[in-house]
Amino acid sequence: MLNFRNANIFFITLLIISIGIDIKYGIPWYTYAILLAVYGLLLFYGCYYVGSNYFIPIVCSLKTEKKIIGISFDDGPDPENSPRILQVLRDHDAEAVFFCIGSKISGNEVILTRAYNDGHVIGNHTFSHHFWFDLFSFKKMSADVQMMDQAMNNVIGKKPKLFRPPYGVTNPNVKKTIEVGNYIPVGWSVRSMDTVIKDEKKLLNKLISKVKPGAIFLFHDTSKTTVAILPEFLKYVQSNGYEIMRPDKMLTLQPYA
Repeated sequence: MLNFRNANIFFITLLIISIGIDIKYGIPWYTYAILLAVYGLLLFYGCYYVGSNYFIPIVCSLKTEKKIIGISFDDGPDPENSPRILQVLRDHDAEAVFFCIGSKISGNEVILTRAYNDGHVIGNHTFSHHFWFDLFSFKKMSADVQMMDQAMNNVIGKKPKLFRPPYGVTNPNVKKTIEVGNYIPVGWSVRSMDTVIKDEKKLLNKLISKVKPGAIFLFHDTSKTTVAILPEFLKYVQSNGYEIMRPDKMLTLQPYA
């Protein structure tokens, strides 16, 4: 199994062997550069591919033959788009997980409460969603995540267990934050790219092509394109015999502490 611990053991062993061969027979200097480059590529892969399980196991989908999918939304609550998304979900009798940013809760308490009362789950997506969040120290990272817990608890009286790291980036400090905070990390198997794709038809076609049993879709509250295509996407999914199940139910996860 490829993970941070096993990769370190493998490369340290390889480095020791290389040094031994170098001392006895001599090897080109660039051998070490190649080892370092390969190790760096593995670290990059582990950090930036949420489904790699390189630092910590993250559930991203469900292995099943049943026609069920899960949907999730990041970066809300958004005063303009979140209410529209909630209405679309209500119209299609669909539930989702909303991974919210704590700093956005203030002023949008009504939206958060509505999402919770409508049967959706609220997950932790940090308080700041800072661009350099993954470079925070463990202490700063943990404090940021706990601030989101408190902001959410102040509104709906619940502490989240589900956690999605910003940008899906993981590393040893993110791993420690998740473990110490007793969170359950949740990823995705289909990244909609709705913050990049502005062409509604292109986005809808991309999503439809990715529908398969056990998939978890990642959307964003902040995307007007998502608001525009969501009704058609849900209609397509349901008309093709799929059930839209809340990801925590689909994966049998405890959503709140």
